[in-house]
Amino acid sequence: MYDLLLIHTRELIYTAIIIIFISVIQFILKKAAHRVGEKGGINLNRTRLMFKYINILIILISIFLLAFAWGVGLTDLALVFSSTFAVIGVALFAIWSILSNITSGVILFFSFPYKIGDTIRIHDKDFPFEGMIEDVKAFHLHLRNPEGELVTYPNNLILQKAVTLVTKDELTSDDKDGL
Repeated sequence: MYDLLLIHTRELIYTAIIIIFISVIQFILKKAAHRVGEKGGINLNRTRLMFKYINILIILISIFLLAFAWGVGLTDLALVFSSTFAVIGVALFAIWSILSNITSGVILFFSFPYKIGDTIRIHDKDFPFEGMIEDVKAFHLHLRNPEGELVTYPNNLILQKAVTLVTKDELTSDDKDGL
């Protein structure tokens, strides 16, 4: 066991440094997302969704750095990552709308000017819609129309259409949630 530690001392030191570095970066990113959520009045559940995305990013970066630290060559890493991303790219092309909605969900988290409780009008040529924002999910918005029907509206479409604020914050309960 002692011989094994002596042989791989450098790799173990690099691994410890990488783990500390990645932990600090993860902490900073989560703190920033939390601040954006608090400043924008965004619900903690929506902020936690951003935390999941941050964790996925950190895991990918960690795998790359740890493989590099343990002596995997740059060309080998490039081959593995390019092959993996090629397969993922083909799979995501087949389900591009899911990826588009996830990306739109991230954009909505940081920059959508409307909050849960606001009534909005979506100016769509084929399906004009007016409703109150009830919830925001990773893939879609829950909107309640004046007739009381719950409508799910994809996140990617909400970014592609013109949206008008009709009424600001109709919810009067304390569990208000920012978009």
